[in-house]
Amino acid sequence: MDELQQRFTKATEDVQTLPARPGNDALLELYALFKQATAGDVHGARPGLLSMVARAKHDAWAAKKGMARDEAMVAYVDYVAALKAGA
Repeated sequence: MDELQQRFTKATEDVQTLPARPGNDALLELYALFKQATAGDVHGARPGLLSMVARAKHDAWAAKKGMARDEAMVAYVDYVAALKAGA
């Protein structure tokens, strides 16, 4: 496992032990970066209006379209570090 993958794995563990639950915008950002890093560009149809949470997640992930896997991993690691620091 390379160094970036190790840092990413550690960040995914660290996010579970944050001192406070992040707000909805932060959670969507974490979700989008994680999905982009692990699954690549968004796929599947956009959920309907009645599925507000699924639609918000889809839209957040779609906003990362084209972001390289490594770039998404670095952004995720940095974002978790900022959340841990209370930024």
